[in-house]
Amino acid sequence: MKTKKYCFALDLIDDKDAIEAYKTHHKNVWPEILKSIKAVGIHEMEIYLVANRLFMIMEKDEKFSLEGKQKQEESNSKVQEWETLMWSYQKALPTAAPGEKWVRMEKIFSL
Repeated sequence: MKTKKYCFALDLIDDKDAIEAYKTHHKNVWPEILKSIKAVGIHEMEIYLVANRLFMIMEKDEKFSLEGKQKQEESNSKVQEWETLMWSYQKALPTAAPGEKWVRMEKIFSL
């Protein structure tokens, strides 16, 4: 199976308690969210944190599309509930387009 990686960045509200709460939520991601992620063709996902900046790395299969993922998420009430909860801890990058949360990163090096 051929895979492709996508990398994204997003900031958290710069508050120690909020950051800890966000980390706690990600130690106990709701089963419906995990199922939703896998259902769109994502088979690996990692989120890294430095200060209040997040980096997400996704590995997807051939059936994945960003548009399909967005449509699936918009029609799933549990995903919308999770996203609303997460947005209470997150803030858009200064370069994000209006309404954009996770900003796709440009790959500039590979070994």
